[in-house]
Amino acid sequence: MLTPGIWRKSSFSGGGQGDACVEVAHLDTHIAVRDSKAPARATLAFPLAAFVPFVDALKDPSVRAGR
Repeated sequence: MLTPGIWRKSSFSGGGQGDACVEVAHLDTHIAVRDSKAPARATLAFPLAAFVPFVDALKDPSVRAGR
Protein backbone atom coordinates (compact mmCIF):
# COMPACT_ATOMS: atom_id res chain seq x y z
CA MET A 1 0.00 0.00 0.00
CA LEU A 2 1.17 3.50 -0.82
CA THR A 3 1.55 5.67 2.27
CA PRO A 4 3.12 9.02 1.48
CA GLY A 5 3.48 11.32 4.45
CA ILE A 6 2.33 14.73 3.24
CA TRP A 7 -0.55 15.30 0.85
CA ARG A 8 -0.95 18.70 -0.81
CA LYS A 9 -4.08 20.13 -2.34
CA SER A 10 -4.28 22.83 -4.98
CA SER A 11 -5.30 26.32 -3.93
CA PHE A 12 -7.77 26.06 -6.84
CA SER A 13 -9.64 23.18 -5.21
CA GLY A 14 -13.02 24.85 -5.32
CA GLY A 15 -15.30 26.51 -2.85
CA GLY A 16 -17.10 25.06 0.11
CA GLN A 17 -15.04 22.39 1.77
CA GLY A 18 -12.34 22.57 -0.91
CA ASP A 19 -12.70 18.94 -1.88
CA ALA A 20 -13.21 19.32 -5.63
CA CYS A 21 -9.73 18.31 -6.74
CA VAL A 22 -6.95 15.83 -6.40
CA GLU A 23 -4.21 15.76 -3.80
CA VAL A 24 -0.58 14.95 -4.56
CA ALA A 25 2.28 13.64 -2.46
CA HIS A 26 5.95 13.46 -3.41
CA LEU A 27 7.61 10.09 -3.02
CA ASP A 28 11.27 9.34 -3.73
CA THR A 29 10.85 8.61 -7.43
CA HIS A 30 7.12 9.05 -8.00
CA ILE A 31 4.22 11.42 -7.44
CA ALA A 32 1.18 9.91 -5.73
CA VAL A 33 -2.28 11.21 -6.64
CA ARG A 34 -5.60 10.66 -4.86
CA ASP A 35 -9.14 12.04 -4.97
CA SER A 36 -9.63 14.62 -2.23
CA LYS A 37 -13.28 13.56 -1.85
CA ALA A 38 -12.31 9.95 -1.13
CA PRO A 39 -8.74 9.93 0.25
CA ALA A 40 -9.00 6.39 1.64
CA ARG A 41 -9.73 4.95 -1.80
CA ALA A 42 -7.29 4.14 -4.59
CA THR A 43 -4.04 6.06 -4.95
CA LEU A 44 -2.20 6.33 -8.25
CA ALA A 45 1.55 6.80 -8.56
CA PHE A 46 3.35 8.27 -11.56
CA PRO A 47 7.09 8.45 -12.27
CA LEU A 48 8.49 11.97 -11.93
CA ALA A 49 9.66 11.79 -15.54
CA ALA A 50 6.02 11.50 -16.67
CA PHE A 51 4.27 13.67 -14.08
CA VAL A 52 6.36 16.84 -14.39
CA PRO A 53 5.78 17.28 -18.16
CA PHE A 54 2.09 16.52 -17.62
CA VAL A 55 1.74 19.34 -15.06
CA ASP A 56 3.76 21.69 -17.27
CA ALA A 57 1.37 20.96 -20.14
CA LEU A 58 -1.61 21.76 -17.91
CA LYS A 59 -0.10 25.16 -17.17
CA ASP A 60 0.30 25.93 -20.89
CA PRO A 61 -2.80 27.84 -22.11
CA SER A 62 -2.38 26.52 -25.66
CA VAL A 63 -2.61 22.94 -24.39
CA ARG A 64 -5.74 23.68 -22.35
CA ALA A 65 -7.36 25.24 -25.43
CA GLY A 66 -6.67 22.11 -27.47
CA ARG A 67 -4.28 23.79 -29.89
